[in-house]
Amino acid sequence: MVDYSQIRPDLNDVDMALWMTCEHGVASIPISVFYQSPPAGQRLIRLCFAKQEDTLRQAAEKLCAI
Repeated sequence: MVDYSQIRPDLNDVDMALWMTCEHGVASIPISVFYQSPPAGQRLIRLCFAKQEDTLRQAAEKLCAI
């Protein structure tokens, strides 16, 4: 899981996941989808590491640029 509160605290987790996908080409999963009633103010997203080595390297480069 990634705490993005220092990067885009203005976005909820769903909007952060969309922003990362649309603006930076890195897909993530909002943690709120795993809750019936998500905690208020939580700034966490989930990343999947079950990818090819090259895909992970490219994603890491994109994340470092944010």
